[in-house]
Amino acid sequence: MKIFKTEQIRQADAYTIANAPISSLDLMERASNTFVRWFCNQFVNTRPIGIFCGKGNNGGDGLAIARLLSEKAYQVKVYIVEHSEDASEDFHANFIRLENHLTSFKIHSEVDLPQIPANMVIIDAMLGSGLSRAATGILAEVIQKLNDAPNKIVSVDIASGLYADRQNEKEDAIIKPHCTVSFQFPKLAFMMPQNAEFVGNWFVADIGLSENFISATPTSYFYTDKSEAECKIIPRKKFSHKGTFGHGLILAGSHGKMGAAILSGRACLRSGIGLLSMHIPGCGYEIMQISIPEAMVTVDPDHKHLSKLPQIESYSAIGIGPGVGKEKVTVQLLATLLKQIKTRLLIDADALNILSENPYLLDHLPEKTVLTPHPKEFQRLAGESKNEYERLELARDFAKKHKVIICLKGANTAVVLSNGDVHFNSTGNAGMATGGTGDVLTGIITSLLAQGYEPEDAAILGVYQHGLAGDKASEIKGQSAMIASDVIDKLGW
Repeated sequence: MKIFKTEQIRQADAYTIANAPISSLDLMERASNTFVRWFCNQFVNTRPIGIFCGKGNNGGDGLAIARLLSEKAYQVKVYIVEHSEDASEDFHANFIRLENHLTSFKIHSEVDLPQIPANMVIIDAMLGSGLSRAATGILAEVIQKLNDAPNKIVSVDIASGLYADRQNEKEDAIIKPHCTVSFQFPKLAFMMPQNAEFVGNWFVADIGLSENFISATPTSYFYTDKSEAECKIIPRKKFSHKGTFGHGLILAGSHGKMGAAILSGRACLRSGIGLLSMHIPGCGYEIMQISIPEAMVTVDPDHKHLSKLPQIESYSAIGIGPGVGKEKVTVQLLATLLKQIKTRLLIDADALNILSENPYLLDHLPEKTVLTPHPKEFQRLAGESKNEYERLELARDFAKKHKVIICLKGANTAVVLSNGDVHFNSTGNAGMATGGTGDVLTGIITSLLAQGYEPEDAAILGVYQHGLAGDKASEIKGQSAMIASDVIDKLGW
């Protein structure tokens, strides 16, 4: 699913209006009907509804929603925030339509702010995605009052005061909704961890914008949902055998950190690889043979650390990093690997930290190497950033400069491709914020690389499958009780 910036959304509206053809007022009616259908599935008409409208097109949506809910016998009160003398044409048209159904209440100043019943559901339709400056004056006062109230808030398209695709200032007045119903596309703002309280649970409502425009218009931002992920799966043929699905090598573990090697190896096997070899320090030999009997093992001459690269010519993909530490001998091993490797590569964990401390190695990364840093690891690699928008741009620049793929881990993990495109993930939950889940992701993506998936697809699909397994695990264990092994146990469609 594409994520468009504000100007592109405006263009999509205009193109649809011109080519459907449909009037802007009728398109607003269509969007409002879509919102109302969603709303009626969530809230029965036994609770009063308070709709707070601005005077632009987002407010026009709110007025249309008020009329439609009133026709369905909902108890609706409409409050118009008089933050401007001007109103959009479609706001004015919907205001006239509403007059036959409801009386609206105008809020000119703080003294006009209503008392809000505790059981009232608030619909926020004050400011939309076209916001160009921070909410001030009476708008900011209304936003503050609604945020201070205990009521459920549903935002129409985007929370009032939140910029759709750029950074807000810390002091900006922004609605804190329980959920947001976004028209046609998710907003880039929804993907940023810093905006979590200004988005809540979000849903996309298809309002029928032109498919021709959507498919023909380029964007650098995408959202990977179930249908997108399933399209990337390579079907298995009846006469396949273990050699069909690749032979991967994972270099992992050190004294006291063999658990990371086990987790990555188990996840790799659970993700469909044909054959797996693990290269580990001597201290882990018995541990590995007992824990993962399905894997073959090569043992490093160093008892505690990885120091010598095994023969690598026969492998279809290599993953390195989980639990390897940063000893000098391991640094040299990574340097040797980067010089010799001629196949697909994934770098994670301690191996990423080695890159950070030895930046000359970055120049030797094979094209389309997959890097899987968490935010701190990425900061060490690419430098500090002031906020998530800046960090995302830093990741795009880094990926393009070094021609690599970055899986920037977190909620809505961002898979940044070597051309700068960003694919945000739709699966996963806070229960995955536990030690070892990153090692699991290493195993999954290494497996997909070994099976012949293109590195871009392996990263996008691997991140999706990782989160999906986490979601399945959370349904059984609950988020607080989840451990990384639970994610492995739930791998598979």
